[in-house]
Amino acid sequence: MADNPTSWSMRVIVGLLFLFLLAPVLLVFPISFSGDDVLAFPPNSWSLRWYEELVGNSVLMSAFLTSIGLAVVVTALSLIIAVPASYAIVRLKVTGSEFLFNLFTAPLLLPTIVLGLAILIIFASMGLLATFTGLVIGHLVITLPYALRVLSVSLGNLNLACEEAASTLGARPLVVFLRITLPMMASGIVAATALCFLVSFDEVVITLFLTGPRITTLPVELFHHVESQADPLVASASVLLILMTLAVVVTVDRTMGLTKAFIK
Repeated sequence: MADNPTSWSMRVIVGLLFLFLLAPVLLVFPISFSGDDVLAFPPNSWSLRWYEELVGNSVLMSAFLTSIGLAVVVTALSLIIAVPASYAIVRLKVTGSEFLFNLFTAPLLLPTIVLGLAILIIFASMGLLATFTGLVIGHLVITLPYALRVLSVSLGNLNLACEEAASTLGARPLVVFLRITLPMMASGIVAATALCFLVSFDEVVITLFLTGPRITTLPVELFHHVESQADPLVASASVLLILMTLAVVVTVDRTMGLTKAFIK
């Protein structure tokens, strides 16, 4: 009973902290329904004007489709590379596995602006600037470490008993991996998929170095829009992005559960 006052006070404090952190995000929703010509809170009038403007903006819609396609391709490639890499590092323990893991995850230690500048210098000499291929490779540099780390943790926490039992019963290593190990890694794969997709879709700093007149992404286009105009269009776009992020999180929660997918 003596702990109840403390627990309730902590809940109030945590709730206030969450409210403080989420207040800027929550303000975006009413502003997105503003009928004003400039960003202002509270709005002087209400309408769906800026959502209509957003849908009718061909530049932003094209950038949105590019961002979706880029995130899907980058996520798929991240998983294709990270799944066997994590297996080789954790299970096979190949020579230099610790070095390989540190090499793959090294981009997480660098400031994104430094990483973006380095990629710009390399891609400029290879003709990969303002190309879809260049964006895919640039985003892979930052999504692959997340995928590898999540999958390595997921694989490292799996019980070896099932794999060893399948091996002793005559199953080949590939069969053990496909029919035993891979299904047991499902929660880690779902978590890595969601994380890579959101990181790639939301990346701005590195993408700013790699985009150009020929190709751009939605976050970069919104960044340029805010530089030149201060209207509620960016608020309506932000609301849709928040809802898309929530949809990804809810999908993960409904399929695997957030605790199972992200916490080991």
